[in-house]
Amino acid sequence: MEEAPIKIRKTGSEILNSSLLNKGTAFTQEERDQFGLNGLLPTRVSTIEQQIKRSYLHFSKKRTPLEKYDSLIGLMSRNEQLFYQFASRYASEILPIIYTPTVGDAAINYSNIYFSQRGLYLSYPLKDKLDEIFANYPQNDVDVIVVTDGERILGLGDQGIGGMTIPIGKLSLYTLFGGIHPAKTLPIILDVGTNNQELIQDELYLGWHHARLVGAEYDDFIERFVKAVKKRFPKVLLQWEDFGKNNARRLLDRYRDQLLSFNDDIQGTAAVTVGALMAAVTVTKQKLSQQRIAILGAGSAGTGIADTIVAAMVDEGLSREEACLRIYLIDIDGLIHFSSTHINDAQRPYVQPQSALKDWKLHTEHVSLLDVVTNAHPTILIGVCAQGGAFTKEIIEEMARHVERPVIFPLSNPTSKAECTAEEAIQWTHGKALIATGSPFQPVEYKGKTTQIGQCNNVYIFPGIGLGALASQASKVTDGMFLEAARTLSSFSPALKDPTASLFPKIEEVRKVSREIAKAVAKKACLEKVAKIPLSDIEKEIEAHVWEPHYSKYVKS
Repeated sequence: MEEAPIKIRKTGSEILNSSLLNKGTAFTQEERDQFGLNGLLPTRVSTIEQQIKRSYLHFSKKRTPLEKYDSLIGLMSRNEQLFYQFASRYASEILPIIYTPTVGDAAINYSNIYFSQRGLYLSYPLKDKLDEIFANYPQNDVDVIVVTDGERILGLGDQGIGGMTIPIGKLSLYTLFGGIHPAKTLPIILDVGTNNQELIQDELYLGWHHARLVGAEYDDFIERFVKAVKKRFPKVLLQWEDFGKNNARRLLDRYRDQLLSFNDDIQGTAAVTVGALMAAVTVTKQKLSQQRIAILGAGSAGTGIADTIVAAMVDEGLSREEACLRIYLIDIDGLIHFSSTHINDAQRPYVQPQSALKDWKLHTEHVSLLDVVTNAHPTILIGVCAQGGAFTKEIIEEMARHVERPVIFPLSNPTSKAECTAEEAIQWTHGKALIATGSPFQPVEYKGKTTQIGQCNNVYIFPGIGLGALASQASKVTDGMFLEAARTLSSFSPALKDPTASLFPKIEEVRKVSREIAKAVAKKACLEKVAKIPLSDIEKEIEAHVWEPHYSKYVKS
C-alpha cells in the first residue's frame, strides 16, 4: 500500500531548518514548487543513495574520531532521516564514533565544539522554572528520556555539562537499533555544577560555574526534576545515565517504582555482561551457577553485575546465599570481607565470611585481586574499576594455571581505562581465554588462530529493553525483564557455533536482536503483571512502535 503524503503547513525555509522534516537535496521538484524551495537548494534532485554516498565521502575525509563525530552530529542536526539511513548502512563503522569511545572525547571538548541539538539543559539556578522549561519544549509526544548529571562520564569522571553528549548518543541508538522515532526522544542534562576545576576555570565552559551540589540541595533538585517529568510526560520511559557512585543506585531505588525508569550503568551493564557470560559458559559446557567470579570494582556497575549473576544462579537452582558466596567483590581497599569497613547496602550481600578465607595465603595486608585469584581460583574475571592495566600478567597467568578456559572481561572504557588489552588476555592465557571488552579491540591472532573480540556494549540491551517496556505499557522495569533480556542476547552469540568467534553478534544484527529482546521483555512484563497490554497483542504493539527512516512525500496543508 502506498504511503499517504504528509500534510505540512510550514514554509520552505522552516522545513529546511527542521532536522525532522528536512530532506535536503532530495526534495522533489513538485515539493520545491509547493513549499517555495526553488533557489534555496541546488538544482539537481538527489536520490537517497546519492545522499548517503555523499555523506560517506564527507565522513571518510575527516582525519580524527572527534572530527568524524562533529561531522555525524552536524548531519543529525540538519537531516535526521538521512542520518539514520546513513548510520544503519554503516553501523559498525559509526558506532564507535557516536558512542564509546569517541563520545567521551566529545564530552571533554563539549564547550568547544557545541552544536545546537534537540534537548533540555536543566540548571540548578533555574530550579523554580522547571515546569516552564518543560513547557518550552516543542514536542508533546515523548517516549524516552535519557538523563545525566555529568558526574561520571564513562571512565573519565566529572565532565559537567559536557555529559550531554551521552544522552544524545544513547538516544540516537534507541532510534537506530530500537526503532524509537527520533522526535519521541529527549536528551536532558542536569546542570548541578562540577568539581572539575579545569572546567570551572575555562571561560568557554557552558555550564554552571559552581561546585557540584551534594546533599539536600541535590536531592531537592532531583525531586523537582522527576515531578516535572511526570507532569509533562507521565508515560515516558526515563533512563538514568552516568550518575556518580553516591547517587546512581539510591536514585534508582528511590524512583524506579514512581515512574517507568532504569539505570543503564547498573542494570544495562549487568544484563549485557550476564548475556555474554551465559554464552561463554555454554562454550565451556558448564552452567553459570558452577562459576566462581571475581569482580574488580565494587561500585554501581560491579554490584549491578553481581546482582544479575546471582539472579541467574538462583534461577538455575542455587540458594541466594550460595550464589553470593561465589562472587568476590574487590574495591579500592581490596576484597569486601568480614573485617572490611565502609560497606554500603549494595555491597553487603557479597561480604565474604571469615570461614571462607581461613585457609587463604595472603600477599598483602588488604586482600588483593591477586590474593583472590591465588586462593579462590575464579573461573571468571570482570573489571569495572576504570584502572588501566589492573589485570596484570601475574594475575592473568595465575588465573590460567587453575582454569582451563578463563573468562576475562576487562569492561572499563574508554580504551585507556581497560584493565588489560584483548591481546594481553589472549597471550597470557596461551590463547585459551574467552574475552569480552568494554571498548572495541581488533581481532587477536595467536599461533595461527584468530579470535574475534566482542565489545560488551550496552547497545545490545537498552534499545530492546526500552522498546519492550513501551510496547507493553509496563508500569516498571523489573529485574526479571533484564534477566530475560540477557538470556535472549546470549542465544544470538556467534561463539555458540564457533569458539573463536565473538561472544556478541555483529552490530549490523543489533536491530533484529533488539526486536527479539523487546518481545522477551514485554512478555516477561505480562507474566509479572506489570504490563497493561495483553500477551496476545505484544508483537503487534512492538511493530507499531518501530520507526523506519525514510523520506515521505510532503504536500501543502
